[in-house]
Amino acid sequence: MTVSQKNATMFNQKFIIKPAGEEHCQYAETITNEMEQSAQARGTGIAKRSPEYIKTKMREGKAVIALTNTGEWAGFCYIEAWGHGKFVANSGLIVSPNFRKFGLAREIKKEVFKLSRKKYPDSKIFGLTTGAAVMKINSELGYYPVSYSDLTTDEDFWKGCQSCVNYPILMSKNRSNCLCTAMLYEPKNVKKAEQKKLSSEFKKNLSLFERLVNIKRSMFLNFAKGKEALVKVKDKVNQS
Repeated sequence: MTVSQKNATMFNQKFIIKPAGEEHCQYAETITNEMEQSAQARGTGIAKRSPEYIKTKMREGKAVIALTNTGEWAGFCYIEAWGHGKFVANSGLIVSPNFRKFGLAREIKKEVFKLSRKKYPDSKIFGLTTGAAVMKINSELGYYPVSYSDLTTDEDFWKGCQSCVNYPILMSKNRSNCLCTAMLYEPKNVKKAEQKKLSSEFKKNLSLFERLVNIKRSMFLNFAKGKEALVKVKDKVNQS
């Protein structure tokens, strides 16, 4: 089979995307392994989750899974609730390397968004991501960029960031900013005029997302390097 033939076959692949259940627990370890490998490949961090945690989400009906019509795992995403249900996050979005670049992430996000709205109709839905593509998908669903202060103050949520490689940056900014961009969906459509305008601008093209991500990455990595250099200078002074 040629590369073009293989791509055509992949593009026509039929996926079953639905709420996960007990019968899908067999995929938990594969999912967590792929989450970690994907984060390492991107050079970004995620809140690490164990296979048991993923199984719990499946059993609670708070996850969406994508399978091929032959039963091969293709993608996954789960729901977390914070602040006694006032906030909801769609976390851990992952697509198998075998099925990337064919729009599956967008379809999974749509399904987990619908599931979140069904289970938590009055909750605000938020996300933190460094991925331009995920940001664009979020904007299509009605999310708009916000500051970190607009997110949940639940300490358990922020503790989840401790396993992220960028955690020192987050803490150096007093949890007010980091490489991730915060986005929020409000069930009561009461966005301010400037928020509506920003959301509209974000929807226009992917380059805006990519530019924002690159600017933030450059800014914070330079900040981290500068801080590291300052520490080295202080150490030399103390040793002299």
